[in-house]
Amino acid sequence: MKCASVFALFLSGKRNTEESKVVEGSYEYDHRKSAHKVKGPSSSSSDLSSDSNKSSSKLKSSDSYGSSSTSNTKLGSAGNFSYEEIYKATAKFSAANKVGEGAFGTVYKGKLKDGTLVAVKRANKDVENKNLGEFKNEVSTLSKIEHLNLVRLYGYLEHADEKIIVVEYVNNGSLREHLDGKRGDGLEIGERLDIAIDIAHAVTYLHMYTDHPIIHRDIKASNILLTDKLRAKVADFGFARLAAEDPSATHVSTKVKGTAGYIDPDYMRSHKLSEKSDVYSFGVLLVEMVTGRHAVEPRKPLSERVTIKWVSN
Repeated sequence: MKCASVFALFLSGKRNTEESKVVEGSYEYDHRKSAHKVKGPSSSSSDLSSDSNKSSSKLKSSDSYGSSSTSNTKLGSAGNFSYEEIYKATAKFSAANKVGEGAFGTVYKGKLKDGTLVAVKRANKDVENKNLGEFKNEVSTLSKIEHLNLVRLYGYLEHADEKIIVVEYVNNGSLREHLDGKRGDGLEIGERLDIAIDIAHAVTYLHMYTDHPIIHRDIKASNILLTDKLRAKVADFGFARLAAEDPSATHVSTKVKGTAGYIDPDYMRSHKLSEKSDVYSFGVLLVEMVTGRHAVEPRKPLSERVTIKWVSN
């Protein structure tokens, strides 16, 4: 198979930069399960949405020891983070602060009173019920996890018809933008290796070191955000799903969700979801990082459109 030797390099490589360790109270990856567990709100549902009633004016969050942020902001302890503060932080949701847009809504860059930069995900006013489920799912998931290579939740807000998620602002765009040449000066092989290791740590944490294994279901290049030092952070947990509660179970049965080109064929065919589905998506992502291609290339000849099939030929 093409790129097989490069895959071996990715999977066996070790970070050789000063960023390989996080010191002075931050998270250090050492495979000790007890050190990685994060207590989160319990849920009787197999998805991660919470049915609990939420204050319309309060922002809730958990403190993170896994964030690279040096801010001392404690939104969870503040407890009364108002819509007016979010409105002011984004300069009235100014178009100049718009940094992204998707099916759920628009993402703005914001600056809190203490100078902390945040990403504000604001739901469309006419958002459909299925996307509201993704909103609740993302909040519930992010409240359960803390890791250096996962985007940190600062809080969420439900006020009148406004639904907002406030997360860590990652200032260097997505991995996809770097692979497309829209940001940066191109990624060296060593930098790609380091990014791949960061993503592998994040996925391993979700699968093995949370109170209950979490399957992301949408590991892809546009959901990998990069810091100015090219540290990778996995984002966008709207599709996340808890793994089977029974340790002996091999999967959970659920509707297929994800992005074309990244979805595990077995999951697509059988609707049986397991951690292996994330591993498959990660494999597709590695191919993207080596080749620069998208998971699906619609302008290519039919035999070359799906990158994972193209690389297998």
